[in-house]
Amino acid sequence: MKIATWNVNSLNVRLPHVLDWLAAHPVDLLCLQELKMSDEKFPHEALRAAGYAATVFGQKSYNGVAILSRAPLRDVQRNIPGFADENARIIAASIDTPAGELRIVNGYFVNGQAPGTEKFEYKLRWLRALRDWLRDELAVHPQLVLLGDFNIAPEDRDSFDPEGLRETIHHTTEERAHFQALLALGLHDAFRLFEQPDKSYSWWDYRMLGYQKNRGLRIDHILVSAPLVQQVQSCTIDRAPRKLPKPSDHAPVVLDVQPIRC
Repeated sequence: MKIATWNVNSLNVRLPHVLDWLAAHPVDLLCLQELKMSDEKFPHEALRAAGYAATVFGQKSYNGVAILSRAPLRDVQRNIPGFADENARIIAASIDTPAGELRIVNGYFVNGQAPGTEKFEYKLRWLRALRDWLRDELAVHPQLVLLGDFNIAPEDRDSFDPEGLRETIHHTTEERAHFQALLALGLHDAFRLFEQPDKSYSWWDYRMLGYQKNRGLRIDHILVSAPLVQQVQSCTIDRAPRKLPKPSDHAPVVLDVQPIRC
């Protein structure tokens, strides 16, 4: 089973890229973030023609998440239960596989703007609520994948300039502690289960030749629960879409996993 995550930074703009990528990489599940469109604008017909049904949680002009799947999805949850939020940031669903149920949690994590701002405090509150909810989710769904745009570079090696950017947004001690708290729930960073090339990033700024100079961050992640760890075959970043005309500033991250029955 192949599962991918991709912040497309406007599906309206990037739909041709998504369709071309799915044609070349027919994954079982594709989780999208930053749709920047309302539910009624979502291109269900084009994606059905490509072989995918979609479960969507959209928002006009901002945010928005979706799960594209070749198989039926069920038990859909939108946003974090009990956490009041006007932004469309979380969509979760279950998929039945030959090895049992697999729970998928797709998130567009809060950016946070800058330490000391109200948006940063919102990010920390959101992360606490996410962790508390996921603790309950893992108790019910032992085979779980949390993926998406985390807006956190968890280690120095996940940043092109760890010293120059230390304690700035995506690099703060508080954000990294929250990432570690997610791992402490029993989740594992699938990308780091394998030897990876140095300077492996998933996001590059549009400005200052960010991609061309590889001035990037690894902020798009796939975390897997303990029962899945031994079944992960690979986790890779596909940089090719970032080279296209008018690309998203993020690249897809792809997980190859063979789930087993708990």
